[in-house]
Amino acid sequence: MMRSDDTNSDDTNTDSPAIALLKELGAETTKHSGGTLLAHLLRVEALLAEWGARPALQTAALCHAFYGTDGLPLSLLELSERARLAEAIGAEAEGLVYFYASCDRKASYPSLASPDETAVTFRDRFTGEEFTPSLQQRRDFAELTVANELDLAKVNESFRERNGAGLLELFTGWTPLLSEATLRDVTAVLG
Repeated sequence: MMRSDDTNSDDTNTDSPAIALLKELGAETTKHSGGTLLAHLLRVEALLAEWGARPALQTAALCHAFYGTDGLPLSLLELSERARLAEAIGAEAEGLVYFYASCDRKASYPSLASPDETAVTFRDRFTGEEFTPSLQQRRDFAELTVANELDLAKVNESFRERNGAGLLELFTGWTPLLSEATLRDVTAVLG
């Protein structure tokens, strides 16, 4: 059972369809390196809210684990159930969740912040498709990635010790995509 201090201090979303679906699918009891999966997701959502992210990106942060990621194969829903998540959080937020989950990191990370948009290649790990995402997609992806990793670095010292230097280098390379608030937190947590 999740303790009350594991939740978002702004309990306004605790009855949201997204939270209900997360609980139904076991996120509240799923172990995660940041505590429970639900506690981690709530913190990532709160961090993006603190940085001033728009509501759809905050919601995507809350739900970013639904389809698993290249770094964490655990998924709460199959891709065939995308409509179920879209019904709960809206099409824009679900699209952001899919985009985040679909990233083939090895293929996509190196060119993500390239100033030459024609040099940006994003590979969808589910389909193998390669394309150039819009600047807004890249910014959203970068902000969500940083929020996710910074949360883990804040709450898990061994994670920070193992990954902090590499994350700092990666996020420094993504500077053109990140907000000032995000960059301040990167420096504070990893610098």
